[in-house]
Amino acid sequence: MASSVVRAYLLPLILTHAAVGRNVKLEMMSRVSHVSRLVSNKCQRRRSFTQAAAVIRCQAANSVPQVQSEKEEASASSSRSSSQGGGRRRLPKGSSDGSSTDGTSSREDIRTLRIKKVEDMRTGGYEPYGYTWERTDTAQELQSKYVDLASATEANEEKDHVSVAGRIMARRVFGKLAFLTLRDDSGPIQLYCEKARIKDAAFDQLKTSLDVGDFVGAKGTIKRTEKGELSVLVEELAILTKSLLPLPDKWHGLTDIEKRYRQRYVDMIMNPDVAEVFRSRARITSEIRRHMDNLGFLEIETPVLQGEAGGADARPFVTHHNALDRNLYLRIATELHLKRMVVGGFERVYEIGRIFRNEGISTRHNPEFTSIELYQAYADYRDMMNLVEDLVTRCSLAVNGSLCLEYQETEISLERPWRRASMHSLVAEVTGIDFATFGSDIVAAKAATLEYFKGQIERHDTAAIHKSPSIGHLLNEVFEMVVEKTLIQPTFVMDYPVEISPLAKPHRSQAGLVERFELFVYGREMANAFSELTDPIEQRARFEAQVRVHNATMQAAAEMAKLKGDTAVVTAAKDAYEVGMDEDFITALEYGMPPTAGMGIGIDRLVMLLTNSPSIRDVIAFPVLKSQ
Repeated sequence: MASSVVRAYLLPLILTHAAVGRNVKLEMMSRVSHVSRLVSNKCQRRRSFTQAAAVIRCQAANSVPQVQSEKEEASASSSRSSSQGGGRRRLPKGSSDGSSTDGTSSREDIRTLRIKKVEDMRTGGYEPYGYTWERTDTAQELQSKYVDLASATEANEEKDHVSVAGRIMARRVFGKLAFLTLRDDSGPIQLYCEKARIKDAAFDQLKTSLDVGDFVGAKGTIKRTEKGELSVLVEELAILTKSLLPLPDKWHGLTDIEKRYRQRYVDMIMNPDVAEVFRSRARITSEIRRHMDNLGFLEIETPVLQGEAGGADARPFVTHHNALDRNLYLRIATELHLKRMVVGGFERVYEIGRIFRNEGISTRHNPEFTSIELYQAYADYRDMMNLVEDLVTRCSLAVNGSLCLEYQETEISLERPWRRASMHSLVAEVTGIDFATFGSDIVAAKAATLEYFKGQIERHDTAAIHKSPSIGHLLNEVFEMVVEKTLIQPTFVMDYPVEISPLAKPHRSQAGLVERFELFVYGREMANAFSELTDPIEQRARFEAQVRVHNATMQAAAEMAKLKGDTAVVTAAKDAYEVGMDEDFITALEYGMPPTAGMGIGIDRLVMLLTNSPSIRDVIAFPVLKSQ
């Protein structure tokens, strides 16, 4: 009786399994359960039922779509581990490793399973880490070439036989048919895999060994499916690199911001927009270099390791050269060596290079960053204004095709000419204080400044105001506190105090100022330029004054630390650093440098602006991070 009941209930399902999906599979299991209640408990009947149900499960598995997820893959691995009596490693509660896991699976389970697949492939005579693949087209080239191919149409002439390669981003298997989403450097394209067209061994390998994340090569013709998806109709498929770790879940992605920066490679795999930022960065750098070369500038490489850290007021990184038994500094600017090149007879020079400053980390600061510094003989800082306008607008057109940008929901117009205003006038405009009227009376200037900030102490640190040693330093402090953030549209801030600009030429008509500008956009400094100081006597005097001010500041910090205890003393000693004077640069100036204008542009901040990136870490592929 058991056999007849089983046949009555199960045979129709076996015959029709190819036309049903997952819901029918559930229905089959429900009917199997119903049958089990009708069958007696005798061993022979129970075996008959079990064997029939096994046939259904085996055949039905080929009739439903196998959209493999990492959860299913890990679950299968876990089941095998359990059946063998092995324990399964679990992630701590609440942890995230960037893979698609649940409470019964982990990334390590998936890795173990994939390593087993690698071993099985090698046992079967297949090397899962290939050496090369001859590719005829990229995904984007095929999308462009066959843009007019109609739906439900195959292009199978000799010229339509193509070869592609890339990473598998999605995998769907339907019995004797499989769809793979392949992505290369240019974009995605679908692989249409029919068992009838591919060798049995290759199709079986696709089903058993291929996972999302693997690199494959595929050859075949072109087809546009009934749904309009351009596809490679695969005739040959090869696994080129077996991925051992799972990609993050496509719905949740790699959401841990810190992990995105640490594992930038995964970030770029899962977020194509991230990779596009670095493509834009490369286009910006190329456009700058192309324009400078066209203007007759020569690209020069200057040393990263320097005997004296000069060219800017910043804390250097210090290292030790064992063979010479001396300390060296990572450069904080390329300025002084590029100027030596001008002394040597090169009238137009530039360098795009890495700069290192041992200072804080923020959304706008990274300890190492990229800048371009350029120097042009027989020019002044107004020539540099025209040049930076030209450079930035060219880069914007190269990346965005427009001079109108949206940065952090704010409209920015790069249409020329840009606003030009002196630091004095901008501070007076915002605060009502005209620092030019104080002469050298620093006491009166501080009193007026403190009066302005009265009632705003919680928002502004007035310690810097009290410490300012001169009118020029105080003017700059107030500018940084209240004016910078108001400069949203491109603005040239001109004519800085001499005290904070030791390398700039004195203003030709205003005493106490120098011919210097900084470009601000969205409240951020983008460029800094001078009419360069060429008088070696004055240059020495300014360097000496800069050293005196720095030493006095360090001494005052040390004395203050003594009053606060041992911990403060240790901190003050750690924060202290020496400022030296580059005697060889002074010697170079004494040989004579022609009238020269120079400029530095922060490429990282420029890329931030042109790609709408909120943090400098978003535009540096591998930013400096805290230790884990």
